[in-house]
Amino acid sequence: MEIDSSWLLLAIGTLACAGVMLVLWLLSVGDRNFSYVDVGWAGNFALLALLYAFLAPGWVPRKLLIATLFAVHGVRLASHLAKRIIGQPEEGRYVQLRKEWGASGNLNLKFFAFFQFQAVLNGFLSLPLLLACMNRYEHWLDLEWLGAAICVAGLIGESVADAQLAAFKRNPANRGAVCDVGLWRYSRHPNYFFEWLIWVGYAVIAGASQFGWIAIGAPLLMLYFLVRVTGIRATEEQALRSKGERYRDYQRRTSAFVPWFPRRPSHR
Repeated sequence: MEIDSSWLLLAIGTLACAGVMLVLWLLSVGDRNFSYVDVGWAGNFALLALLYAFLAPGWVPRKLLIATLFAVHGVRLASHLAKRIIGQPEEGRYVQLRKEWGASGNLNLKFFAFFQFQAVLNGFLSLPLLLACMNRYEHWLDLEWLGAAICVAGLIGESVADAQLAAFKRNPANRGAVCDVGLWRYSRHPNYFFEWLIWVGYAVIAGASQFGWIAIGAPLLMLYFLVRVTGIRATEEQALRSKGERYRDYQRRTSAFVPWFPRRPSHR
């Protein structure tokens, strides 16, 4: 069955994400761990990749290309987050939100709205996927291969950054220390940078399709959230609470986002 209406397909995809988030919210309330939202947010992109690949009327090879990229990205990130979250204490950012939102009551209801907002974001951020999957043109364009190469580079970079951080944390000698090895020597958040790069790749792929210019909203929105909202800002606030001056020193010498050579310490 094919669905010719992009609006209907977008609505179906967003509702499916909302259903996943409802289940995870119920689990989060029961386990007192709202970190589950991160796993659902990442995994929903794999769900959307399957839905759009099967239901959209576009050229099959193009659908397979971008849906595979979305699915691999979503599954990899969701599984990585699940290892950190399931069976572990609630992540520090959500502990802080629990304190802030719980002071005025209706904590669970506020987190329900938060979970559902993530589902809406899933829908909006899936626009590059949707636009490419709706494209019936039966030939490849150079822009699509360029976008795919950018996505693969982002996936590799993000995987390496996550592996380096995990290896650092496994070493008991590094307890309480700041990870500044490998890619983390050149960026305080290389995982966020490469995550954003993946979304740039998606937008480039979608740029070869009709109305593809709309897809630029995905990397722009991701950049805003990664830098100003749930990414760097919240993560660094938590790092400063837990590591204090050690993290301030790391901030002074290391680029916040784009990997770059570390600054030399100033001598007074």
